[in-house]
Amino acid sequence: MDRKARIGEPVPDLEVRATGGKSFRLRALKGKRVVLYFYPKDNTSGCTMEGQDFRDRYPQFKKRKTIVLGVSRDSLASHEKFKARHKFPFDLVSDEDETLCKAFGAIKEKSLYGKKYVGIERSTFLIDEGGVLRKEFRNVKVKGHAEQVLEELGKL
Repeated sequence: MDRKARIGEPVPDLEVRATGGKSFRLRALKGKRVVLYFYPKDNTSGCTMEGQDFRDRYPQFKKRKTIVLGVSRDSLASHEKFKARHKFPFDLVSDEDETLCKAFGAIKEKSLYGKKYVGIERSTFLIDEGGVLRKEFRNVKVKGHAEQVLEELGKL
């Protein structure tokens, strides 16, 4: 996949696999706004807090006719457990082959205790009803992020 998502352009037409046995194309979500949030790993503290924050504000996203999708490289089996454990009302997308991560530039070289590795940079993308990327948040800090996304949705 050499086409990267760019602000002001339609998102790449990729097919994704999600919890609940769902499979869909990103462009098939036209008519609804989409929050695509990328996070490093199921059941880690920051990722759990971020998911809970989106969960707790989910009624506000629904009111704005917005679909929330969490994305990581974890398997669907891991996602199903994570979603059930924290009662997430939205689906989680499994991107084990990193196609979606690469399309949105959410995969980066990182460093932990001096060791380099490739991982997901916590990032969020807002897609409008026409399937056009309108806003991106990079290197996201978990605290207050879902609220920040809601504020930006109000500006679309």
